[in-house]
Amino acid sequence: MQFIVEGYPAYAYTGGRPFAPAKEAVVMVHGAAFDHSVWQWQSRYLAHHGHAVLAVDLPAHGRSPGAIRTSIEALARWLVAFLDAAGVERAALVGHSMGSLVTLAAALAAPARISRLALVGASVPMPVGDAFLAAARDDSPAAFDMETVWGHARDAMLAASAVPGASLMGASRQLNGHSRRGVLAADLAACHAYRPADDALASLAVPTLVVAGRRDQMTPLKAGKSVAERIPGARFVAIDAGHSMMSEAPRATLAALRDFLAKP
Repeated sequence: MQFIVEGYPAYAYTGGRPFAPAKEAVVMVHGAAFDHSVWQWQSRYLAHHGHAVLAVDLPAHGRSPGAIRTSIEALARWLVAFLDAAGVERAALVGHSMGSLVTLAAALAAPARISRLALVGASVPMPVGDAFLAAARDDSPAAFDMETVWGHARDAMLAASAVPGASLMGASRQLNGHSRRGVLAADLAACHAYRPADDALASLAVPTLVVAGRRDQMTPLKAGKSVAERIPGARFVAIDAGHSMMSEAPRATLAALRDFLAKP
């Protein structure tokens, strides 16, 4: 589904169902150098079970053109503008990795627009190593290899895929390798620079879920716990997976989101 956001087309996947604004809207935001398809399992289920789903492609990602945004705050402003373009007054936001920072920043900036907030694979701050940043700035294939390896549990090469015959790590490497030149570097730099104040997190009054992978090599379990501890009333769920838990543990990730979204 296409919208016009800040003067450019913006794509959002609706989970295989027509978007119905009368239902509770769930807006799902991907991580660095990825697109809406990282939510393929969860978005389809939610769309077929009572939710109006919009899994977005951020600007310069996937099917959304436009300029690369260079900060989490700029991406958050775009996300709020996306809600306006979609005619959504209030929405549940679900973000993974960089997307968790974008959704968090949107909730901090416009809490009245956010009904619930789910942070998947989150760390605040989210530091990125110098070697990773340098490889991304050079648009080196090594940067995408790093993202693929560190973005999964150590034994992911041996793990079964939800798609028979498909490799979890191979599919991830193909997807981020298709990203536009400069996108990964900008995304990683934005993650590295984002530092919301602790008092801002402590003042967040939006119902929040934090989902962390026990074997996450990018945003470790303790980082997720720390985020949950700093947001009043936040629920914390640990999943036996690495950073790419939506594909490594699709059912467990869905269960955590489904239960949270069903809470009154």
